Amino acid sequence: MVGPAGFLLVLFLVIPVLLAFTLAFTNSRLISPRPAHFIGLTNFVNLFQDSTFWASLRNTLYFAVVVVPVQAGLALALALLVNAKVRGTNFFRTVYFVPVVTSIVVVSLLWRFMYQPDGLLNQFLVFITLGHFTPIDWLNNTSTAMPAIIIMSIWQAVGFHMIIWLSGLQTIPAELYEAGDLDGATGWKRFRYITWPSLAATRTFILITITIAALSLFSQISVMTQGGPLDSTTTLVFMAVRTGYQQLATGYASAISLVFFALVLTVAAIQRFLTREKA
Repeated sequence: MVGPAGFLLVLFLVIPVLLAFTLAFTNSRLISPRPAHFIGLTNFVNLFQDSTFWASLRNTLYFAVVVVPVQAGLALALALLVNAKVRGTNFFRTVYFVPVVTSIVVVSLLWRFMYQPDGLLNQFLVFITLGHFTPIDWLNNTSTAMPAIIIMSIWQAVGFHMIIWLSGLQTIPAELYEAGDLDGATGWKRFRYITWPSLAATRTFILITITIAALSLFSQISVMTQGGPLDSTTTLVFMAVRTGYQQLATGYASAISLVFFALVLTVAAIQRFLTREKA
């Protein structure tokens, strides 16, 4: 039983990781008659002098800093709402979860049409402002392109984390709430002293998964903006893929991947440290 699993683990995880580490220190190209040569830290030196890399890093962090708290908070609010014992909660759970089971490529295409100058969003804003709103080309404006992608990404993924929060809420013993009622805890105090502490493990899981997903932003960028306009939506993962497969510079792309790996590892370690259980 362990043999096939171990073979697949080595084939699809260990070998690609080792290959990425090796290629990052070479001038390897995807299609080239010349063999790759060891060039030391040249790729990393060039990377840290590349303005596109810093723009990509800035965009990646911007996306993560906004998406992680907003998506986690909104998902928790929805989970609290659908956890209430009222009629129709199953319907709302299904409605909120529908975007999650829809392909991100399909969702990105639909929202790209909505964001066009003559798209649904502009038409709606013109309608509710009685014609006073001037239509915007949301995805071709450097100041609105990334916020537009952030809104779409939160809408698409919030249902998944709502389900995770909901599973955590339903594991809280009812006796805790009954004891809280006897002590006069209601409303905010009930949430602060019973619900929130009981969701510690769920909270850690959600923060780590949302952060990793946010830092790995790629599909929305590839479908909706291709990194534009003027690299205002280029992220580290998109830059690595574009460098490796369009510019064929696999050595340089591997260096970007290694930096991205270090970034994710650092952020995850900091989150784990901050959310650890204190004795």
